[in-house]
Amino acid sequence: MPLPSFLWLWKIAAWSMGFTIAAYFLLAASGVGIAVQRQQKVYSYWLRTLHFLTGGILVVLVLLLLGIGIVGTLGHFGSLGHSWHLLAGLIVVSLVFLSAWSAVQIKLLKPWARWLHVSTNAVLFIGLCWVSLTGWDVVQKYLP
Repeated sequence: MPLPSFLWLWKIAAWSMGFTIAAYFLLAASGVGIAVQRQQKVYSYWLRTLHFLTGGILVVLVLLLLGIGIVGTLGHFGSLGHSWHLLAGLIVVSLVFLSAWSAVQIKLLKPWARWLHVSTNAVLFIGLCWVSLTGWDVVQKYLP
């Protein structure tokens, strides 16, 4: 049975991944800015708001990528697990959720939350590199 082309879906995934990487670096820059301000005892609410909004956008983008990956792979292959990309993607989704959860836990009485948030984001960088590399391999399978 001929399947419809999923090229439009992969275009959305490519743009979403690009925005995900851009959001990650914007979060890193704003996070460093927040840390510097904390050291100087200066507080900028707009920077913290930007950081939280961008983090929320990152969560939505990662969920969009997860949905596209599942629908596209099932539609094209009929099953999941054809490469390391599934594992890499699930790890990245988990890290993003752990980062988001730890972000809302950061308070003066919970010093572990800031350490967990920053550490998770450092590991997330490696995860994003891995999911990008494995994703490139997956893209090659779909190209004619």
